[in-house]
Amino acid sequence: MDNWQSVRVFGLPAEKGRWFLIPLGSLILLCLGTVYSWSIFRKPLEDLFGISATQSLLPFTVLLVLYALLMPITGFYIDKIGVSKITAIGGVVTGIGYILSSFATNIILLTITYGVIAGAGVGIAYGVPLAVSAKWFPDRKGLAVGLTAIGFGLSPLVTAPMAKGLIAAFGVLPSFAILGISLTAIILVISITLKLPPVGWKPKNWTPKPIETTKNQRRQLLQSPSFYALWFCYTIGTFVGLSAIGISSPVAQEIIKLDATTAAITVSIFAIFNGIGRPLFGWLTDRLQPKGAAIISYVLILIASILMLNAGEGQALTYLVAFSLFWLCLGGWLAIAPTATLILFPPEDYAKNYGIVFTAYGAGAFLGTLAIGQIRDLFGSYTYAFYPTAILAIIGIIIAQLRLRA
Repeated sequence: MDNWQSVRVFGLPAEKGRWFLIPLGSLILLCLGTVYSWSIFRKPLEDLFGISATQSLLPFTVLLVLYALLMPITGFYIDKIGVSKITAIGGVVTGIGYILSSFATNIILLTITYGVIAGAGVGIAYGVPLAVSAKWFPDRKGLAVGLTAIGFGLSPLVTAPMAKGLIAAFGVLPSFAILGISLTAIILVISITLKLPPVGWKPKNWTPKPIETTKNQRRQLLQSPSFYALWFCYTIGTFVGLSAIGISSPVAQEIIKLDATTAAITVSIFAIFNGIGRPLFGWLTDRLQPKGAAIISYVLILIASILMLNAGEGQALTYLVAFSLFWLCLGGWLAIAPTATLILFPPEDYAKNYGIVFTAYGAGAFLGTLAIGQIRDLFGSYTYAFYPTAILAIIGIIIAQLRLRA
């Protein structure tokens, strides 16, 4: 419709102004992605509270689960409450969780403040920038969602060295308060700028591809074989990726024998790959369909697992290559899954549908972080953690090849 050409974003024609929403959404996710720097906090917390590897993963695990549980609920209220308000609410709740974490006196309290409260805040806000990008870029959905999601993946590049510096200067608990105040302020300012396009808006000279099964898919999402294939594939991708993120720094110190400062630097390096994985795999999903992108990610995970099963003291290059691949593929799944949801199911129901698909992230987070901590405590080494990641990669290849199709 011609009148849609009068729609403006930041004072510019919508097709130009919409591009500013990507970096702004990405910056919100960068703030929320501070959670990916958890491995920097683990050693200081283990020393402070006298806890085990499994216990130090508990707040991170609970946060990821709450984050995954709240996001689907948020998807049902985006149109009713508005993207600006939901983002602001999520930012404030996240900040409160961080600030209260600075007063924790044991791991249980920290699990409540960081895991439950901050996790709820991340879950409320996380899906909003992705939904905004998906709505404004129906013609470049994979690329737009991937570029927006890059902020969450790149966050440790900024927040890992920041957290390391704050912990060294102020201690581990006060660092939570400083981070909480900072990220809340940034999210609140940006939330004011977010908005969805008018109903029916589309880019000029772009015609959507017809989806013959739209009505059937809308009614029977949970009965669709493609949904379950995507859900299990996403669970495997997040199981492996979040396990790797949670143990990146400890593995560097315990297996490769790097010092704590160098280990923190490697986490920042990995964040680059996590960020790159989002637009890269979003682009691959657009071109190769979800099945092709998924298989590529699992092959890379299998290679990384084999590398780490053979890694030992001093083999820093092996560690860097393997964990770069792990982080790349986790970033990839946070682009493959939303793009696949847009491809396989009705785009107009994206926020609700992806919220349901995203529960796989919570399942992978819960099972992965818990299992890895238990493996470390039982066997005395993180090396054994890479047997299940290799096996799951093979299972993922099989599921994707047989069941993940449009």
